[in-house]
Amino acid sequence: MLSSMKDDKKQKAAPKHNLRLELEQYKREHDKLRRLFNITRNISRELKLNNLLMLIMDEVKSVLQCDRCSVFLIDKGKNELWSRVAHGEKEIRFPANLGIAGYVASSGEIMNIPNAYADTRFNRNIDKKTGYHTRTILTVPMRNRLGEIIGVFQALNKIGGAFSKDDEELLDALSTIAATQIENAQLYAEQKKTFESFVETLASTIDARDPLTAGHSKRIALYADQIAQVVKLDENEREILKTSAMLHDYGKIAVREAVLTKNGKLTRDEFKHIQDHPYYTKIILEKINFSKELRNVPLIAASHHERIDGEGYPSGLAENHIPKLSRILAVADVFDAITSKRHYRDRMEFTQVIDFLTSEAGTHLDEFFVAAFKKIKINELIKILESDHLEYIDQEDLDLFSRVDIVDLVYAMEDASSRHKETLVNIFNKYYTREYLQRGKDEKSDKQ
Repeated sequence: MLSSMKDDKKQKAAPKHNLRLELEQYKREHDKLRRLFNITRNISRELKLNNLLMLIMDEVKSVLQCDRCSVFLIDKGKNELWSRVAHGEKEIRFPANLGIAGYVASSGEIMNIPNAYADTRFNRNIDKKTGYHTRTILTVPMRNRLGEIIGVFQALNKIGGAFSKDDEELLDALSTIAATQIENAQLYAEQKKTFESFVETLASTIDARDPLTAGHSKRIALYADQIAQVVKLDENEREILKTSAMLHDYGKIAVREAVLTKNGKLTRDEFKHIQDHPYYTKIILEKINFSKELRNVPLIAASHHERIDGEGYPSGLAENHIPKLSRILAVADVFDAITSKRHYRDRMEFTQVIDFLTSEAGTHLDEFFVAAFKKIKINELIKILESDHLEYIDQEDLDLFSRVDIVDLVYAMEDASSRHKETLVNIFNKYYTREYLQRGKDEKSDKQ
């Protein structure tokens, strides 16, 4: 009788135990789905591949509680696996058949390795190269919509021990989500590359009309981007700025060639004719179907001749009524105009150039962006000024100028009281006056 009562109690207790296990299982599944939903929501907003890969890795690192995460994509052309960004490292590339990642990429298996150095497939060379010590590895394949493996997901060094079966299932599910978004990002990158090529082609058609202004649009884009970096504009604004810079003079297609290339002073009518080009820039660019992010390009590009004092053209905008990015373009455009060879003159002396920009600040140009321009490093300035002759520029000279900005250089020019300042001035002038060109050509000829 007593034994029968005990059996009854066990039977009554059993359902409670099973219910608790079921609740715990339900809670784990619910938590997994919640994490998958949050990660999907976060990564679905990003289309730039580098940003997307880093975002995916950050999410996985947090969810799996591991030390590092990498996304390796297959480069079919080179038969390599590569990771453009990885926690703690820059780009990594290696043959597609090497290591755990290579094995997973070829086999399609999920590999959960509790002891990396005990597995003969582990590629120790990466640890030797990076100085990292890999202990545990979880690697899963990434498949596209057609089921083809496009890369692998790899998590390293689980905090507190080895990766679990739950970790495998979670990373496997994440890899499917990530693969879809990575393909979307790659498609976006291809479309963006095509668009940029289209923009460069449009810009080159204008620059080609006058050999002396060749490269003008590209230089404006580079100068403007340097200013953008100084004032810490975000990546989206920098992209808008670059596109606007490349197309800022497109309205010159409507300017008569005799006026555009005239060797001498323009008449009043000719000057008025050439002043119409920003208006035509806006009219023409408005016919292009820009993406939502670039919808303001026509206005920004067409406003680079507006002035802070309202005396500019084509609309007579003043101060903050001029788009911010147009005010950056104006500084870059003026600098390039007076430092480029023209039909009627050579480059203005550099101190005079900076004095002129300073004098124009507050009336023609935005004071804030003129000040930002003066913070551009001289190594970057030289590379833009002499972008057509980069093969003749000495890397040691660029390294020397990597910590020197325009303000520093002008100060050295005005007071070359030390040997260091004198050296800076002499090296810069070598490039600014282009005396380095013949020397470089002679040295190249001697080597041949």
